[in-house]
Amino acid sequence: QVQLVESGGGVVQAGGSLRLSCAASGRTTFSLYAMGWFRQDPGKEREFVASISRNGVSKRYADSVKGRFTISRDDAKNTIYMQMSSLKPEDTALYYCAAARAPLTASYTPVNRAEFGSWGQGTQVTVSS
Repeated sequence: QVQLVESGGGVVQAGGSLRLSCAASGRTTFSLYAMGWFRQDPGKEREFVASISRNGVSKRYADSVKGRFTISRDDAKNTIYMQMSSLKPEDTALYYCAAARAPLTASYTPVNRAEFGSWGQGTQVTVSS
């Protein structure tokens, strides 16, 4: 089981930037797991934002954030990041970090919630217009 703790959320004006971090801990070897970011607005489904393969080579993004968000990982620090730029009010949400349910093919990037087995508590991002 992997424990995940997100940080870096906050309030920012439209057009601004934030960098989210997610630190992993536990008995599992972090580098074996693909990782991802999801977000959720109250009353809405939790939606996929980005994911990164366990070898860090492959990345996938939701169309709504492509070109503005960048996911990365630092296995030496057991941490993933998401650099968010050109933020829009519609990016306002609670952002969750997630670890894949099981070790996957090295370059595979999961996108479905069912493929993730560990979740953090979330960090709030609010973008004002």
